[in-house]
Amino acid sequence: MAPTPPSSPPERSQSARIATWVLFALVVFTMLAVFSNDRNAGDEVTYNQYINRLEDGVVEKVTRNSNNGEIRFQLEDDSETVLVTRGPIDVPESEQELLKQVPLPSEENPEAGVDYIAPTQSPFVQLLFVMLPFMLIIGFFVWMQRRAQGQMGGIMSVGRSKAKTYTTERPGTTFDDVAGYAAVKREITEVVDFLKSPERFSEIGARTPKGMLLVGPPGTGKTLIARAVAGEAGVPFMSVTGSDFMEMFVGVGASRVRDLFESARKMGRAIIFIDEIDSIGRKRGAGMGGGHDEREQTLNQMLAEMDGFEASEGIIMMAATNRPDILDPALLRPGRFDRQVVVPLPELEDRKEILAVHLKGKRHESDLDVNVIARGTPGMSGADLANLVNEAALFAVRAGDDKISMRHFDQARDRVLLGIERTSMVQTKEEVERTAYHEAGHALCAAVQDNHDPVHKVTIIPTGMALGVTMTLPTNDRHSMDKDEAEAMMVMAMGGRVAEALVFNESSSGAANDLQQATNIAKRMVTEWGMSEKVGPMALSDSGPVFLGDDMMSNKSGMSADTARLVDEETRRILIEAEDQCRNLLVTYRNGLDLIARALLEHESISGDEVYRLLNLSGAELELPGNTSLTAADAAANTPPPPPQDAVETTPPADLETAE
Repeated sequence: MAPTPPSSPPERSQSARIATWVLFALVVFTMLAVFSNDRNAGDEVTYNQYINRLEDGVVEKVTRNSNNGEIRFQLEDDSETVLVTRGPIDVPESEQELLKQVPLPSEENPEAGVDYIAPTQSPFVQLLFVMLPFMLIIGFFVWMQRRAQGQMGGIMSVGRSKAKTYTTERPGTTFDDVAGYAAVKREITEVVDFLKSPERFSEIGARTPKGMLLVGPPGTGKTLIARAVAGEAGVPFMSVTGSDFMEMFVGVGASRVRDLFESARKMGRAIIFIDEIDSIGRKRGAGMGGGHDEREQTLNQMLAEMDGFEASEGIIMMAATNRPDILDPALLRPGRFDRQVVVPLPELEDRKEILAVHLKGKRHESDLDVNVIARGTPGMSGADLANLVNEAALFAVRAGDDKISMRHFDQARDRVLLGIERTSMVQTKEEVERTAYHEAGHALCAAVQDNHDPVHKVTIIPTGMALGVTMTLPTNDRHSMDKDEAEAMMVMAMGGRVAEALVFNESSSGAANDLQQATNIAKRMVTEWGMSEKVGPMALSDSGPVFLGDDMMSNKSGMSADTARLVDEETRRILIEAEDQCRNLLVTYRNGLDLIARALLEHESISGDEVYRLLNLSGAELELPGNTSLTAADAAANTPPPPPQDAVETTPPADLETAE
């Protein structure tokens, strides 16, 4: 639905009409003044021609302007034509003598003779010059008055709600516009039924929730779902963000909350939607302002207003946030936001429907498989999928294609997940060779472990902030992680560093991010997941929500020194075991490591299918996963020709210079 445009204030319309009439009057006066002075100019002649006519005695009528020296005269043989010239203001004696020859007025010709005039300005011009200062003064005072009224109106309206109202007069958003999320739709259908027929619930004595809180990660469509509820129920929808309540003046937030609920009551049945409610609904008492904090006063007023209306009034409060853990407990108690609807990241089936919606209206190949794209985008929200489709369309335009293909989606996914390829970056031969073995180590460790996601793509082209990337894709959506999977991820992260040490007998700074990821996993295994036998089933992590000044008002005791030492020892033990396991894998499949590195040095990018094929050539006997790459065309494009059979033998690193 589109918001109804607000009507113009009557004061502004009246002021505009007055200004229009004043401008019209000025234009009329100016035109009258111009036309009143626009006398018949006549035919222009020179002053000498005028003197010659006087000497010839053919001048019948002369009118001389004493103010500017303008001379108008008529001849005897052509009395209808007025000749105009300009002479000296003071009449010379020679001209005075000649003017005596001009005939005097008579009964036959009363217009003849010489006239000396000193004309004044037009009355309209005089009136204009007299009225102009007064009009300017009056206009100045009117402008000052309007400006003062506007400022006062802005001050008086500062406490009004800034909510945008979506009425039923415009086409609305319904559940058909929300792809996927069938469980969420079923959960909030009760609200739609109540708004459509509240008498069914009141007759039996049932009470519907006053408030519904939509909780989920950013980009999952919480606002769209709230608008769909209003569209399905056919009631007005008032949308406002939490930051709209806050202003520099004290008490403005509470005033806007009162005005918001008052406006909703006037509409009868309505939905009030507050987006990002965590901006005003944070836990009270956590800040330095205490109970006089403006944000807390706004929250108190909202809590009071939610208690002030009955369920039979037909007003439903809906709010959205991605940080429910920091909301005030009083906001979540029964009778207020007593129902939470989780809007999670879309599952596989949801992603299929979302992609189908965003592909509408876009030209794409007939063989475009939405199922394959959805399998290759786990963990993406609805906003991420919309961006993915747009990026694919942009890649199609850049390539000069008239339709979007699977190849464009593969490029778009790499662009979104990995970043921009820095093809212009200059590297030495040693850096490229080291990067090739680094990424080959990652790819090998990911491919030979059963508990790790299959390899999708390996590249040594600098991408984003990395010199190379090894990309893996899960076979299905993962919602939890067991110990074997965590250990497999650490082994894969160690693959690049161990491969460099194995081949070049030294390590580089390129493994900094890998070590950080592995250390983070190992520490969480010990402190959060209870996967250490020595530490036991203890949750030692205190990474909770942080509030301003909260540490000053509460005494959080951390772990003891002995426990911290034990955590460090266990974390180090897990990392060393992962490194030893990684080294054993690389030594066992050393031939495969060299083949993958050779392929990367030759082609820069290879697909996951090619990684498994090269490892099988080295004797690994791995089963090729079914979704290592999104498209067969992409795999064919990135697949190097098969090496000769004798290339399976281990080649020393020194011979790689000829292989390049």
